Amino acid sequence: MKPQAQEKPTPRRCVFCAEEISAPSVEDAENLRRFTSSHSKILPRKKTGICAKHQRHLARAIKQARELGYLSYTGQ
Repeated sequence: MKPQAQEKPTPRRCVFCAEEISAPSVEDAENLRRFTSSHSKILPRKKTGICAKHQRHLARAIKQARELGYLSYTGQ
């Protein structure tokens, strides 16, 4: 008997590339909160499916939003 071939998971598409958004906005806290964990850590690319270019922009925007007070440094 041959072992069954495992199905490959479908690749995720970058949200920002799909919606043609150049960079995430610092003031859009609800959208940035989607890309942080419950402990307010920035989620990795593998988990979010964002391309490398937008992951760098996203990390910078999250850090700036924390500085400006839009996001918290710690989780709930």
